Amino acid sequence: MAGGSLPARPGPPMGARPGPPPDLGDDETRHPAVDAAVRAIANASTLAPADQIAQYEAAYETLRETLATIDQT
Repeated sequence: MAGGSLPARPGPPMGARPGPPPDLGDDETRHPAVDAAVRAIANASTLAPADQIAQYEAAYETLRETLATIDQT
């Protein structure tokens, strides 16, 4: 790269961002930890980029742990 400049990083695609999933209304099939992680991901868009990463990582860990416990039952 000439002059030591880096190419611009691609940004997010243009258009609307996905929102939280619709309320399915069936509390018996919902999992509170998963619902909380999904809400945290949706709310991360209001945070600074560094805080978004931490929020996504925490949600990922919650989802990973929850799925692991579901597999054990």
